Amino acid sequence: MKVLLDIKDNKAEFVMELLNSLSFVKAEPISTQKAQFLKEFKASVEEVILAKQGKIKLKSAEQLLNEL
Repeated sequence: MKVLLDIKDNKAEFVMELLNSLSFVKAEPISTQKAQFLKEFKASVEEVILAKQGKIKLKSAEQLLNEL
């Protein structure tokens, strides 16, 4: 399982040390930009799933182009 954590900078070193001390955990820091990308990508995937289930309606390509 993968988990994305948002940790205050002044506690990050402690949490990373704690996670790395656990033999069954592999902890790897990522950049703020990559974390933001992952959050946005997850939201996009969830939106597509809802659209496929018919729970929301997505914009057409023409509507997207008109917004530009």
